[in-house]
Amino acid sequence: MPTQGPGPGAPEGRPGGDALPWTRNDALVAVGAAAVDLIGFGLGANAVLGHVPAIGCVPPLLAALPLLFRRRVPVPVLGVVLLLGLVQNLCVPMPQHFNATLTVALYTVVRSRGPRVTVGASVAALVVPLVALDSWPVPSPIDVVGNVSAVALVTGTALLVNRWQRDNDAKRQLLADRAVAAERRRIARELHDIVAHHITTMQLMAGGARANLTAAPDQARDALVTLEGSGRMALREMRQLLDVLRAGDEAEEEPTAPQPGLADLERLVGESCRSGVPTEFEVRGEPRTVPSSIGLTVFRVVQEALTNARKYAAGARAVVRLTYGPVDVTVEVADEGPGEGFTGGSGYGLVGMRERVVLHGGTVEAGPSDEGGFRVRARLPLPVSEGALR
Repeated sequence: MPTQGPGPGAPEGRPGGDALPWTRNDALVAVGAAAVDLIGFGLGANAVLGHVPAIGCVPPLLAALPLLFRRRVPVPVLGVVLLLGLVQNLCVPMPQHFNATLTVALYTVVRSRGPRVTVGASVAALVVPLVALDSWPVPSPIDVVGNVSAVALVTGTALLVNRWQRDNDAKRQLLADRAVAAERRRIARELHDIVAHHITTMQLMAGGARANLTAAPDQARDALVTLEGSGRMALREMRQLLDVLRAGDEAEEEPTAPQPGLADLERLVGESCRSGVPTEFEVRGEPRTVPSSIGLTVFRVVQEALTNARKYAAGARAVVRLTYGPVDVTVEVADEGPGEGFTGGSGYGLVGMRERVVLHGGTVEAGPSDEGGFRVRARLPLPVSEGALR
């Protein structure tokens, strides 16, 4: 099941969050840009001057250091890179043009800042490298065309990447919204079946109570107690149904079937074992009857978690723990796989799972466990009146 990677701006490749203000990728980019610029300067100096001045090697190295902070302060980093480029032009009497360090700095500014800053940064990157040339203030057409082409290429590439990322984020959000809507429709259909079952039970109990009201008053009283409990549960689950029901949903042509619950967990575990994931089932606490909608939610959580265990941790052992608490029921599914799960794929399985659990006021935790592998844990509170009803 896939692990969840570090968030934006989080340090990469280092445990803990107390690390340096740059990532490993930033360091690699800075080293790579410095190496490219040094090689380019060495080849150019050797061709023009016949030797490589040592003093000319210092500015490229210094200019690459600010790239470590390019994600945090991109505009100041670009300014420092341009300033050190001027210093290099003044130190070594040879043409110096667009280099790798300036390319990275300008690209970062365009990727992270708005249109005004982008225009200003592009103009600065176009003009400043030409200032210290011997031909200034009238640089040669070759120098101008070269810088204009470089700035246009870097800026255009960054803008295209920005647009691609926005489109990609919009598509991802759209797919997530569709997954949520589909899961809510499914929840609504299932709750509809549960409510219909309770109403049918109420009808039968009411008929039985009426028939035995005179001949067997004790049986009639028991039937009325059952009728009262079913009515409360039906009313509560009807409210939940109205919370998720969407107007204009298309009618489903699938035939209805009895909704699964806690009694079907052993069947899920057996299917998981037969599919190549050895799975154990543990029950803790005193088993008791829970509302049908909560039992269905627990079933769906276990079903989704075991499905992902088969996908990402095939062959690894798994355990399903169902715990009955005083005021809640908790289900935990843990596997011994590589610690990957919902976050590696589309993530919509976890979205649907959260929709179901939050509907009942519960919580879901999903992620790599401390012992290795991946763990899903859902806690569902029981209604306050449940003890009185059962």
